[in-house]
Amino acid sequence: MSEINQISGRQIAAGRALARLEQAELAKAANISVPTLRRMEASEGPAAGLANNVAAVCRALEAAGVIFVAENGEGPGVRLRKRAPE
Repeated sequence: MSEINQISGRQIAAGRALARLEQAELAKAANISVPTLRRMEASEGPAAGLANNVAAVCRALEAAGVIFVAENGEGPGVRLRKRAPE
């Protein structure tokens, strides 16, 4: 995972969308309130909030298959982990 203080609100929102999670589902998985998640996702830069809450959201998204991609010259992003063949 990228450094927690470098994860942006937009990455969290994009990761949630890729994982097809509603805000309430992700908030519950991370054990935070929906308003706290909304504030994180609305952040223009690094996700607003306590570091432990941001870390909990990142862990919940990673458990759902999201990979956080660090800045690589093209900007930070997210993608989904490959699923194992069934």
